[in-house]
Amino acid sequence: MTVLGAIIAGGISRRFGGDKAAARLGDMALIDHVIAGVISQVDALVIVGREWGGYPSITDHPFACGPLSGLCAALRFAQAQGHQHVLTAGCDVLPLAPDLLRSLKGDGPAVIAGQRLLGLWPSALVEPLEAHILTQPDYSLRYWVKLSGAREVVSSVTLYNVNTAEDLAGYLGS
Repeated sequence: MTVLGAIIAGGISRRFGGDKAAARLGDMALIDHVIAGVISQVDALVIVGREWGGYPSITDHPFACGPLSGLCAALRFAQAQGHQHVLTAGCDVLPLAPDLLRSLKGDGPAVIAGQRLLGLWPSALVEPLEAHILTQPDYSLRYWVKLSGAREVVSSVTLYNVNTAEDLAGYLGS
């Protein structure tokens, strides 16, 4: 099984008030911390929704439905590149467990409980996801997780979702 890592980073960071992915956490950008947590667990890496750090990047279009667009683009890219699975992570969740991939492996898709964008997805789900996006009004990850039958796995580490500058300051203080 080959796994593509996909960092979903195409959001506009309204609640954060600036470029969340580029926000500094110590000596690195937030997205670089996520990349560091994913890259050792996958066979290849792609950044979805922006260019960053010289890594391959893809757009999250043609759909305009938030993180589901990023997931769909990552699955399409993985399938075209011959990867059987995609390990997805938003650019705003820390810290990633060193056993993340191992904990998500199993039958079918799986997500970390409470962090639905942090998951392992068979690339073969791209067609059903595209059909869902084209025919259903609900673009929430919660609904797609339910429809896809994804298992929810408890993370081995406490995760922090950085949505606001206050969240980042809170993480730094923890």
